[in-house]
Amino acid sequence: MPCLAWLARLLVLLAMWGPALAQSPSSGDYPLAAGDVIRVQVFQNPDLTLETRISDNGTISYPLIGSVRVGGLSVAMAERRIAEALRTGGFLQNPQVTVLLTQIRGSQVSVLGQVGRPGRFPLESPNTRLSDMLASAGGASPAGDDTVIVTGQRDGQPFRAEIDLPALFLQAGGAQDIVLHGGDVVYVHRAPTFYVFGEAQRPGSFRIERGMTVMQALAQAGGPTPRGSLSRLRLHRPQADGSILEIEPAMNDKVQANDVLYVRESLF
Repeated sequence: MPCLAWLARLLVLLAMWGPALAQSPSSGDYPLAAGDVIRVQVFQNPDLTLETRISDNGTISYPLIGSVRVGGLSVAMAERRIAEALRTGGFLQNPQVTVLLTQIRGSQVSVLGQVGRPGRFPLESPNTRLSDMLASAGGASPAGDDTVIVTGQRDGQPFRAEIDLPALFLQAGGAQDIVLHGGDVVYVHRAPTFYVFGEAQRPGSFRIERGMTVMQALAQAGGPTPRGSLSRLRLHRPQADGSILEIEPAMNDKVQANDVLYVRESLF
């Protein structure tokens, strides 16, 4: 008979909490923060069920015990704090408290640089990944670089990661699709550019594609005009000391950031 009674209690528990547990994001060791929405339930005490938003000072107002500070606590620690307050207040002898994190609003990530909609975005779940956040910000713009920089804190230490954006989606496994933490900054720098002037069909500045050669760079500019001569092509490359190195490039040479290709006029 005791086993049957225990089983009956378990079935009641699953009926009460099953739907909420299925919808709740995985909380792990996520520290609760102002703006987060939590649902508090006490086994066999439905009148103590409460869904509330954590206030700016990190507290919630809970029946019988009043104000409880849960900001900065993990979900498990918040459960123990509420249970202890119910027990020491003489309201319940052995309260079984469950806290469900239903919505994260207290933790935000800043997305800056060459994205569709730069700004601050909330972490909708403790497992929000870099690809999710980039999608919220409208993705990288056409002028954006192939490398995304993520900075923040991990275990109290400065954190920085440079993520290869194409590999994020093209390679299997998604190892670079890191989980973001509150306070992280995602930055997409402007892609490196090169310049073409002189006797080119479309002189101007262009984005450097990965592994781009001089021949491909000239193709971006439409190639030489009828008066232009590829044999008189010159490349001007800025140096670290501020000087400019002028070279006669081969067609399969790789283009570097801030290179300037000058298509000279033919002598004949």
